[in-house]
Parts: sequence; structure tokens; C-alpha cells
Amino acid sequence: MIITIDGPSGTGKSTIAKLLAKKLLISFFDTGALYRALAWWVAHEKISWDHAIPSLDSFTFSLKEEGENKEYFVAGINVTQEIRTKEITEMASKIAAIKEVRAALLPIQKEYASKGSFVFEGRDLGTVVFPNAEIKIFLTARPEVRAERRYKEILEKDPTSKIKLQDVLESSEKRDAQDINREIAPLKCPEGAFVLDSSDLTILQVVEILHQYILTKKKACKAG
Repeated sequence: MIITIDGPSGTGKSTIAKLLAKKLLISFFDTGALYRALAWWVAHEKISWDHAIPSLDSFTFSLKEEGENKEYFVAGINVTQEIRTKEITEMASKIAAIKEVRAALLPIQKEYASKGSFVFEGRDLGTVVFPNAEIKIFLTARPEVRAERRYKEILEKDPTSKIKLQDVLESSEKRDAQDINREIAPLKCPEGAFVLDSSDLTILQVVEILHQYILTKKKACKAG
């Protein structure tokens, strides 16, 4: 069974996908980590894409799971911590808009999907990567709510940060515009997806709503 969770940043997709996968006793695949891993590889190999997109054949990605713990590897190097930096995140967002990059990473995602049941989280999982997924979910939330969540997350990681809420909101809105209007795999609600606004819900409430929806959907499929 493949479950896709799409939506803009700040909706709690990653956390919700992890908890939902745990509740369903299946695996969680963080698509963002895959793009960040590629961004790390590009920086590490000092690859320039100013004139042409280089071959990505030498990029190798793997993940190691031990219980709830996940570690990400590129060419055998553990990059779990390195791919979470601001610089790598920003680079990943840029390269994710490149057609050749998305095409190159598509087989990796499909290969993992072939190994069993997964919850995949990202921005084009239900529209491009797995348009025939058994269950598609689209999470959304008001822009100011998403910005406040991100702002609190930043301060929790770095209490000395001088960043302002307004800066986070503007950055979030800019990223939304880029994701929605990009030519390749734009962010949009997948056809037939279950849409849930998480603005006024806790993470656990969202997980429970989605869990019940999935159980109901599975029962309906069996009955059919």
C-alpha cells in the first residue's frame, strides 16, 4: 500500500507522516531528505550547473532504518545531519525545480515503493510520482499559522536566533509561490485526495483523523 501526503511547508507533513506510518506499522519515506541528499552531493562534489546539467548516474542514495531512527547515506557517507542545514535546504529547493533532477530521482522513489508499504511525503507525490497511489492526502493550513509553526521550530533549535516572524512568513510565501508556479511538478492537490486543513488542529488530532480515514478507505476497498 502506498500513501502519499502532499502539501506546502509548515503543515506538519513530515511529523504527521512519521507518526501515521508508525500507527499503521509501515515505513515512512522522506522525499525531502532525498532532494537534500542530492543537494549535499552537488555541494560536496563542487558540481556547477551554470551551463549544463551533469549526469546524475554517479549519485547513489540509501537509507538505514533501525526502529524509528533513520540515517541517510550518499556514496556510503552518512549525511543525516549535514542535509538539515539552511544552505542545503535552500539548494535542495532550487534543484527540485529542475526537470532532469526530478526525472533522475523518480526511479529511486519507485524502487523503494516496490519493497513494501510506505507513507511518502512531499509536494508532488500524489500528482506525479505515484498518481495511482491507493490513498492520497493533501494537507494545508493558513499561511500565518504555517509561518508561526516554522518560527517556533527555528527558535527551539536556536534560541539565540534573531529571525523575525515576519521574515519567516515572507520566506514561506515566497517558497509557496515558487512551488505552485514552477513549470515542473508544481504543488497542487492530487485528484481524489483527502484534503485536511490543519490550522486549528494538533499534530495528534491530524494523525487520528487521517488514521480513521485510511482505515475506512481500506474497509471500503475490501468490501468492494
